[in-house]
Amino acid sequence: MQEPAQPEPFAAAGKESSFLQGVKDCIPTLLGYLSIGFAAGVVEKTAGLSFAEIALISILLYAGSAQFIAAGMIAAGSAGAGIILTILLVNLRHLLLSAALSPYFRHLSPLKNMLVGALLTDETFGVAIQESAKRQAISEKWMHGLNITAYLNWILANLAGAYLGQWITRPEALGLDFALPAMFIGLLVLTIVSRSKYKLDIIVALIAAAVAVGASMIWSASMGVILATVIASTLGMVIEKWK
Repeated sequence: MQEPAQPEPFAAAGKESSFLQGVKDCIPTLLGYLSIGFAAGVVEKTAGLSFAEIALISILLYAGSAQFIAAGMIAAGSAGAGIILTILLVNLRHLLLSAALSPYFRHLSPLKNMLVGALLTDETFGVAIQESAKRQAISEKWMHGLNITAYLNWILANLAGAYLGQWITRPEALGLDFALPAMFIGLLVLTIVSRSKYKLDIIVALIAAAVAVGASMIWSASMGVILATVIASTLGMVIEKWK
């Protein structure tokens, strides 16, 4: 007896959970990664890093904002301990990103969770959150397709910037130092539009701005960003649950 054909929604859902679909869903972010990775490679080359050092920092650190900061601090002759501490503080936001996605991977072993989280970035997090809003689930294979594609693209973009950066002495003159903030703004706009919770998002944005400015006056700008992220996101979650 022939089994009935699978309903179209379930067939589509199976397709969307594949590794290849994760690769395809990463494509819209690749242009941003190419421009930012290229800018990072140029800035790192201008800071005096060699091609091999740029390759290692993009492979091992794999963090756009941290790489820009590291390049600036290296160019300024900062101590190694200060660079490491600053990068640690800047990247603390990844604890929040991982915590937000952890409910979708609780069924996995600790090792598999580490593999998923090791390549998580702000951009892949944004894509994953939009995926969870559409499907209420995130596939492990889909997440690996998304993460690995972004990772390889980032490395290649850094290397391209490192190679061509030898002919660019003033990256700020071309606006390359603004590439990272520009991409974050674009991701923020896309996320706000997909959520359709404009009132809540505006409230959270105002809280974040107030905390960031206030904390920056007392401590450093990096600490202000961290506190703004933690406090604003927490209050936003409380407000959303209260409603």
